[in-house]
Amino acid sequence: MYDAEKNVLMLGRAREGDGEALRQVCENNMGLVRTVAFAFRERGTELEDLIQIGTIGLIKAIRGYDPSYGTVFSTYAVPLIMGEIKKFIRDDGPVKVSRRIKHDARMILHFREKYASANDGEPTVQEICEQCGLSEEDAVTALDAASPLLSFDAEYGDTSLENLVGSDNIEKMLDKMALRQAVNALEPTERRIILLRYFRSMTQTKVAQMLGVSQVKISRCEKKAIEHLRDALTECRRSSHS
Repeated sequence: MYDAEKNVLMLGRAREGDGEALRQVCENNMGLVRTVAFAFRERGTELEDLIQIGTIGLIKAIRGYDPSYGTVFSTYAVPLIMGEIKKFIRDDGPVKVSRRIKHDARMILHFREKYASANDGEPTVQEICEQCGLSEEDAVTALDAASPLLSFDAEYGDTSLENLVGSDNIEKMLDKMALRQAVNALEPTERRIILLRYFRSMTQTKVAQMLGVSQVKISRCEKKAIEHLRDALTECRRSSHS
């Protein structure tokens, strides 16, 4: 079982040059590397190769991490892991999109056009998956490869979530992953409000009715959550350039 306190202790030893500590911290955090590498699995490179490249970023993160900044290690490590993988893919050649992903993207976009014409709105991810016979992961992968739809830069309700948190580079997967992590780290109520507002395209009034509170309270909680997301995204970007 993962032990956060032990991981912090071993991180300190690894930074001081303890080879065994470095090996153990790498082993403890390989799940993080695999998660990042898996996001690039359709880019024309074998998953195991991506994991090996990502491990280089993990080692850089271990050697550069400073817990005094108050940043969780995984938040600091993800940009470095992803940076190594993206650099490798960029140097290795253009991004390759499989025929299956292209087919899925065309099928989804066709359904979206029909749905928008009939309903004067956008279908949910669940509706897309049910209609096209795809998993949510496959649907998002297909659309990420073909267009910015169904990502954090998509328009939901009044505006997009990334516009609110001040993203100026919304196409980068790093920002998307960092923002997803930040959403997951919100307090339960704040997280639910963000999901309903920006992933279910619900108005503040509808969210208030669903949760049984006033619209003013929803507005305040949403504003607080957006500030948390902005801070988390800013810290992640700072880590990626350190």
